Amino acid sequence: MAPVMFATLVVFLLLGYPVAFALAANGLLFAIIGIDLGLFQENFLQALPERIYGTMNNDVLLAVPFFTFMGLVLERSGMAEDLLDTIGQLFGPVRGGLAYAVVFVGALLAATTGVVAASVISMGLISLPIMLRYGYDRRLASGIIAASGTLAQIIPPSLVLIVLADQLGRSVGDMYEGAFIPGLVLSAMYAGYVFLVTIVWPQRAPGLPPEAQTLQDADGKTRRFSLLVVAIIAFALAYTYMKTFTQVKAGSDFVVLTMSLMVAIAFVIALLNKLLRLNLLSRMTEQVIFVMVPPLALIFLVLGTIFIGVATPTEGGAMGASGAILLALMKRRMTFELLRQATESTAKLSAFVLFILVGARVFSLTFYGVNGHVWVEHLLIGLPGGATGFLIVVNILVFVLAFFLDFFELAFIIVPLLGPAAEKLGIDLIWFGIILGVNMQTSFMHPPFGFALFFLRSVAPKTAYKDRVTGRMMEPVTTGQIYWGAVPFVIIQCIMVALVVLFPQMVMHYKASAVQLDQKAIDKQFDSIQVPSIGGPGGFDFSAPPKIDLPKP
Repeated sequence: MAPVMFATLVVFLLLGYPVAFALAANGLLFAIIGIDLGLFQENFLQALPERIYGTMNNDVLLAVPFFTFMGLVLERSGMAEDLLDTIGQLFGPVRGGLAYAVVFVGALLAATTGVVAASVISMGLISLPIMLRYGYDRRLASGIIAASGTLAQIIPPSLVLIVLADQLGRSVGDMYEGAFIPGLVLSAMYAGYVFLVTIVWPQRAPGLPPEAQTLQDADGKTRRFSLLVVAIIAFALAYTYMKTFTQVKAGSDFVVLTMSLMVAIAFVIALLNKLLRLNLLSRMTEQVIFVMVPPLALIFLVLGTIFIGVATPTEGGAMGASGAILLALMKRRMTFELLRQATESTAKLSAFVLFILVGARVFSLTFYGVNGHVWVEHLLIGLPGGATGFLIVVNILVFVLAFFLDFFELAFIIVPLLGPAAEKLGIDLIWFGIILGVNMQTSFMHPPFGFALFFLRSVAPKTAYKDRVTGRMMEPVTTGQIYWGAVPFVIIQCIMVALVVLFPQMVMHYKASAVQLDQKAIDKQFDSIQVPSIGGPGGFDFSAPPKIDLPKP
């Protein structure tokens, strides 16, 4: 019955029924059929209310609305626009500079928002017209924007990683720490592809012309080297302080605290230069520091507190949401309308996630009741090649299903079935979760069903338009150009999946920060405990009659 039930669910989904209702209806339908055929015990249904209430009591999933709200407030308060404009100026003269800026800002937005739609739409609205204005190839421009927006899927505080950690029964903090290096490596691979394009087809990614570079000093020079000098000074001071005056000498705690201190020192240097009018820093350096410090401070506030163990992911999300509101207030962009839109969108996404999860609970109850999990486990464990064969088949399966299913749907339907089999084969579930996370990222980029491509299509020009700066008539971006632009980045994501599989240490470094127990020291402590021997001197003699002291008359 289990294979028939799973096949029926796939048919329902392909017919276009809403996922949450297809899951729940499928579960209830087959429960009734199973009871009638004697294959399913009706007592299982008594556990259904408890399972649904358990879903709503899940503290881990409370981080989803917090991080969603944080990302939406930051996106609507104009932070993305400021970042893209400033970083675009920083990289501008370099061939492909705008594309590098999009990758850099995409990674930064991913680490502050965690919401793919917000990143893709922001960069599509802001950077796509600029890239088209200065002669970028439409396929490269659309591909790099869509791909950089999907970095929010894998770079913490990703919503996908929260859900994966919950479904695999592992710590969200460990999942975040394990995903950090793969996320940065993927960003570097995107930038590497842009570099390759600028070498082979330089006309597809030209640099900004001098008239487009507005962040210049009075003499017309940009003096970018002063930014490098500030970065070196700030890093040297932060590193020296951490090594000399603190007990933290290595690990993720050291990296997070050093980077936090480095950002703070750079901000103080820029602030003193501005207030005291020292004129030691160029205008571009000041602008880059003032624009980058708020999101970086938010990243360290959220991820730093989670990594060093001060806050849980839910508490970190709450601090991030509060920090986003404070940043919007400081920039004088916080309005009631912005707050209303962010709250409404957060409520919609949270309800969407909860309904899918409730539907998945109903489906899984029946599926487990007919021993579907045993069928899946035996099917996957029996694959040739052991753990390697399992990983190959699972990645191909997820890659194909990602054409049709959203990442939430994959996480709630497929991952609970795969997790137990992976654990039986001795696969680390954090590593397995990161592999699935990178693979699911392709669900946003698959032509023709990728959600990131839909988001970009909604903001890319569909008809010819007049550029507001140059006054020239510009050709529209076709759907075909968006699809073909995504293909190289889907290939890069598949290569990234292979790299994570081949080099597990990219993820497994998370174990270095875990609490290490010294078994010998524990045994020694137990040996030193003096327990009175039974019946010996100072001990207890259970064979003697009980002695009762009665009061004397």
